Amino acid sequence: MRSSARVEARAAYGFVGPSVVLLGLFVFVPLAWALLISLQRTDGFGSGTFVGLDNYTRLLGDDRFWRSAGNTVLFTALVTPLSMLGGLGAALLLDSALPARPVFRSLLILPMAVSGVATALIGLLFFDENTGVLDSVLSSLHLPEASWQSGSVPAFASVVLVTLWWRVGFNMLIYLTALQGVDPLLHESAMLDGASWWQRLRHVTVPALRPATFFLLVVNVIFSFQVFDVVFVLTGGGPRDATSVLVTYAYDQGFAQRDQGYGAALGMVLLVVTLAFTGVQWRLGRGRDADQ
Repeated sequence: MRSSARVEARAAYGFVGPSVVLLGLFVFVPLAWALLISLQRTDGFGSGTFVGLDNYTRLLGDDRFWRSAGNTVLFTALVTPLSMLGGLGAALLLDSALPARPVFRSLLILPMAVSGVATALIGLLFFDENTGVLDSVLSSLHLPEASWQSGSVPAFASVVLVTLWWRVGFNMLIYLTALQGVDPLLHESAMLDGASWWQRLRHVTVPALRPATFFLLVVNVIFSFQVFDVVFVLTGGGPRDATSVLVTYAYDQGFAQRDQGYGAALGMVLLVVTLAFTGVQWRLGRGRDADQ
């Protein structure tokens, strides 16, 4: 019996071992290296100078850091609920007797098949203020054109809209899978009790989708805090830092300005904020499950 347990334990270690090695090599070692760099003043050439927490205290008086942090929070507050609502609405439509469901499903899932850079380049075809489709349409309708690259609000709106197009398909797919698991007897019982469509959605469907909603909330918040490629390609963080987020600001400091210690400090702050936010959400989610 003990011999069998040892064999199973060795097999388990054999399966888990490669993943642990890869995680350590490509996640934990780079994190430890980034933490070490964040305590130095270095431009990437030669050995850096140890400066302790100077890079972190410098953040407190950096207006561009606070602007980027505010943009990141605003971006997360807009994209997370809107993409989840869009995904839920699309999933409800595709779970019903909608004609040509495979076509609509493919259209929504299509952005998942391309990278964020490709998505942003497609977005440029629509939002470029010189050659974009949207301004051409507005001009043909004799409506004022929007400054998608030079105006602060339109530029931020373009980043949000392109990200929504990219992310709604993923949320829809998760919600659609969760809807397949809802017991149809619950809906039939509610219909026999005279519940309307809205009442069934509110009291049957939405509670049944709670685990999927919690998963999507955590994932979307993490994705939003880590947004980079769409912002970088669409606006480059401009105009005047109107669309700059923490990751693009860290990239600018670390690679464009060659202040890699400060850029690493920005990355570590972003990591801590993301972990803290995820931890709070996880704790709240477990608390609600325990109450049930």
